[in-house]
Amino acid sequence: MDRVAAVAIIDTRGWVTGWSEGARLLTGHPAEAVVGRPAADLLAAKPPAEALAARTGTRHGTVALRHRDGHRLDLAVTACPLDGGDGRPAGYAVTAEPPGDTLAAQAFEQASMSMSVFDLQQRYLRLNDAACKVIGVPEEGLTGRFFLDTVADTESNRGFLRHLREVAETGLPVRYESFAAAPALNREHFWSLEMWPLRDASGTQTAVALAAYDNNEQYWARRRLALLNEAAAHIGTTLDVVRTAEELIEILVPRYADFATVDLLDWVLGADEPPMVAADDVELHRVAYKSTRPGSPGVAVRVGETQIYRPPAPPARALREGHAILSQAGEPGFRAWLADRNERAPRGARFREGVHSMIAVPLRARGTTLGVAVCVRLLHPEDYGPDDAVFAEELASRAAVCIDNARRFARERSTALALQHSLLPSGLPGQAALDVAHRYLPCGSQAGIGGDWFDVIPLSGGRVGLVVGDVVGHGISSSATMGRLRTAVRTLADVDLPPDELLTHLDDLVTHLAAENGREEVAEIGATCVYAVYDPVSRRLTLATAGHPAPFLVLPGGDGAELVPMTAGPPLGIGGLPFEATELELPEGSVVALFTDGLVAHRAGRPDGADDELRRAVGASADSLDALADGILKAVLPDQPGDDVALLLVRTRALGADRVATWDVPAHPAQVAVVRGAVGEQLAAWGLEETAFVTELVVSELVTNAIRYGEPPIQLRLIRDRALICEVSDTSSTSPHLRRAHAYDEGGRGLLLVAQLTQRWGSRQTAAGKTIWAEQPLPDA
Repeated sequence: MDRVAAVAIIDTRGWVTGWSEGARLLTGHPAEAVVGRPAADLLAAKPPAEALAARTGTRHGTVALRHRDGHRLDLAVTACPLDGGDGRPAGYAVTAEPPGDTLAAQAFEQASMSMSVFDLQQRYLRLNDAACKVIGVPEEGLTGRFFLDTVADTESNRGFLRHLREVAETGLPVRYESFAAAPALNREHFWSLEMWPLRDASGTQTAVALAAYDNNEQYWARRRLALLNEAAAHIGTTLDVVRTAEELIEILVPRYADFATVDLLDWVLGADEPPMVAADDVELHRVAYKSTRPGSPGVAVRVGETQIYRPPAPPARALREGHAILSQAGEPGFRAWLADRNERAPRGARFREGVHSMIAVPLRARGTTLGVAVCVRLLHPEDYGPDDAVFAEELASRAAVCIDNARRFARERSTALALQHSLLPSGLPGQAALDVAHRYLPCGSQAGIGGDWFDVIPLSGGRVGLVVGDVVGHGISSSATMGRLRTAVRTLADVDLPPDELLTHLDDLVTHLAAENGREEVAEIGATCVYAVYDPVSRRLTLATAGHPAPFLVLPGGDGAELVPMTAGPPLGIGGLPFEATELELPEGSVVALFTDGLVAHRAGRPDGADDELRRAVGASADSLDALADGILKAVLPDQPGDDVALLLVRTRALGADRVATWDVPAHPAQVAVVRGAVGEQLAAWGLEETAFVTELVVSELVTNAIRYGEPPIQLRLIRDRALICEVSDTSSTSPHLRRAHAYDEGGRGLLLVAQLTQRWGSRQTAAGKTIWAEQPLPDA
């Protein structure tokens, strides 16, 4: 059933001159009982003073009428003046809404959201209290006015007008969101707006209604959550303390602050542990800051400088109390902080004018304070509030964990690097067989220090052992394993094992290490090694590899570098396959390059290490081995190697026949005197008469032992290197050993005498038997 409008016509005297059917249905009074009577006779209570009191313009109000059956009716009425022709109203047309409509009107007026009604020409028709409060203008000051005449000409207001016109023209509802200023609220708010058409009983569109929801708190909550999500992705991308602090600053400015700083405690930037007792005045280092103003004018503390925050400044309170501290302009702590800034950098005082809010939050991770972050607002109109403090603590907590991770990584890296440097040779021993150049570069990646190592080991007979190895993995564990393997190689090399046998023993050691550590898979240790022995007398290089890249060889006058052809054995600890040695005779001046796979690992798809660029770099001409080593690294490595790199370059020398003397000794005691005489003559020819007494005594003891306990043929060899080397070989595999001779023993003192008179001595197994050797220093060494 269609609703009939309740309308009454009242003249200027307050008498009823017209009464509609809708009015009869609403009040129960027929027209004949009302027309011609004062309207006041229908009232159940005296109306408010402002109701129907206006002489011009439309007025709204609520009046209480008495229904015909006696009950009270509270009706929302609207009085529109009727033109009398002389500019004065001739009466009023009063329309009333039934109680249901009154509740709707009350809901409209009292709604917490901003609601308004526009005609189809975008002029205000109605506004509720919330809308008037937002705009800051009463309803009568806006009714009938065009929307754009009542607001500033901004992009958001023009967009609002476009949507009003769209609903008026299409008759379709519109919903959208806008970040716009609210004049009475003195700042921008985030609004969710909904517009829909209003139609009369016939379905004709008569107006456009609007509801605006202030979603400012939800908007900023979403913004803070988005910042936290962004921080999770962008803070801590590197294990670098300073870079992590810079990433935090980049998140804060300009979306959360106009100026922000990060200051860290001194021990955080080093490799030390936190102090046991916190001092009252702690010195902090500025590691990062950023401003919305280019060049950060007015900053009081630059990166790298130090400062001490003292109470009641908010940063000092944040450090002491362990939570975020809010401070606004005018508060004592804020004034103290600002005064300290102005005193430290007076020239920047003018740039700090207008700073109105700040928040200081400690950077705490795992119960330890690392520093403090300070955020300042200058251009942002809103002060920091409690929600900002919660957000700042959450963001600071995440950043602090990343900073602490970076600090711990730096500490572990420093420890591993120190351990590795202590295990690597600090200086290579002097010898005449080879010219040596070496390079070691720890990786610059987040993986940490690896287990690469190299060594040059002096052997008997003027020979030299060369080793380059790599323990898979990074960190202190890899460095410790590397140290154990390096020590094992030196020990095995000291007993003069051939390269293939040495790798076999080293392979067993890795297997035992894995078993000791309770590892199910030996491959978890993952070590590779190449070991070579060079003899300057025979100019022979004997080498074997355990899963390691083969070295490059450059022959003098050759056409570049070539890989040494050799059979690659399995990595250490795998077992099951033998190691095979390769022997080469090298001309003097040959260059051999041994390296770890970090030199070529950055080049994907080339696992065998035979990289053409490395081949060219090794074969390039250079003034010295050191220059060649630098050229190789520069040619093949990126700026930040992803793995450790060890490079060992050697250039071979040869000991000519003029520095080696050899005698075949018949197995008869009478030959000892003959040999002694020949040795004395050779020493005189070399100009080493000063060593004759000791050398002849050593030769006598060693040759006598070979004749008495060894097997012929017996050979004596003297080598003049940086030391004078005496070697006696025979075909017996039984090695001599020192023993303590008793007072009445007729023998057993020979080797003890040799050990006392020489610098070092020993024995080594050969293919034909054994060799006993002794070295003594030369006077001009």
